[in-house]
Amino acid sequence: MKSALPRILPFAVFMAFIGLDELLRLLIKQGWIGLEPTDLNYLYPFRAIAVAWLLFRFRKEYPELRFKDLTAFPTTLLVFCAGLLVFVLWIQMDWTLGSSATPAGFNPLYFPEGALRFSMIFFRIAGAVLVVPLMEELFWRSFLIRYIIENDFEKVRIGTFTWASFLLTIVLFGLEHHYIYAGVMAGIFYNLILYRTRSLAQCVLAHAVTNLALAIYVVFSGKWQFW
Repeated sequence: MKSALPRILPFAVFMAFIGLDELLRLLIKQGWIGLEPTDLNYLYPFRAIAVAWLLFRFRKEYPELRFKDLTAFPTTLLVFCAGLLVFVLWIQMDWTLGSSATPAGFNPLYFPEGALRFSMIFFRIAGAVLVVPLMEELFWRSFLIRYIIENDFEKVRIGTFTWASFLLTIVLFGLEHHYIYAGVMAGIFYNLILYRTRSLAQCVLAHAVTNLALAIYVVFSGKWQFW
């Protein structure tokens, strides 16, 4: 499983930060630590930097990530449009599961106006557009979707379809997000892009376009729950 580590570890670190955030929120709610929940927004730059460093550290371990695939311009244009479509559908599918509360999201207005607020917005957008798509696509659509097919996942060609790997990855991808139904929808689109193009780079592009459009929408609309 040595070859799996570069694809799993960045995702695991990202999720560990989310777990730490949830734990600290619980401790704050119980009154065991003297912080405000909004103080936890300061964790995000550390999360983005840590994951970005790991991706850079393992950059030579991702031969399936061929950015030259993006020079296939007709395909790239269609993938770009698909990423925008996922964004449009996402903001219409702000449904939580059962009685789950609407997430507060990342609200930069809690930070003092000026350089600090600008920096936090920058880290949030950079993390969402540059770090998260790489980290998630390497985990979900390079590692896990192939690992479900064959333990020695590198023997499985990128874009190989099975119903088990398709269904399991879209459900788990949905469960990773507050808006589970929107997450499942996005997982379907990104999986279909993988099957159609057999290119992880195109999946990263679609994911990055979705996140960039969502970031622009959130900043200008103030609907921080989507962050």
